[in-house]
Amino acid sequence: MGLFTRDIQTFDDLYVHQLQDIYYAEHQITKALPKMIEKATAPELKNAFESHLRETEGQIERLERVFGQLGLEIKGTTCPAIEGIIKEANEVAGEIADKEVLDAALVAAGQSVEHYEIARYGTLIAWSRLLGRDDVAQILDETLAEEKGADEKLNALSIDRINRRAAAVQTA
Repeated sequence: MGLFTRDIQTFDDLYVHQLQDIYYAEHQITKALPKMIEKATAPELKNAFESHLRETEGQIERLERVFGQLGLEIKGTTCPAIEGIIKEANEVAGEIADKEVLDAALVAAGQSVEHYEIARYGTLIAWSRLLGRDDVAQILDETLAEEKGADEKLNALSIDRINRRAAAVQTA
């Protein structure tokens, strides 16, 4: 089996597959974020992850509305990309003893997730418009704005504080 299932033969099939992919990904993110919150030591980072967890729950609800508007069954399909990003984040975080460096790794992992989501939602918005589904594009655009905002927040935290603290850590 290749990159996609054999069921994808048309552009509409691809579109539905991508919706199912991001739906699955959002569910995986809701499972990963509590672990990231627990590992984070900087209060501002914990707060950013907690805020995004609440946003992600709302994003899942929006995706369910999209499925309904399109007359589709609400279901996900395995997303190897998000599984890989989360697996890598867990492996790296498990190898870091210093809390400052760990926080920097968690920000990097969070931004990797955000960048994946930004790419996926951007594509889905463009495809929705192409298919004449401006109503769906509008819903997905709300989520895209939140994903970009979460990325900007993580970027600001990393530049202003977290990366500086991690860079100051010296080996013993």
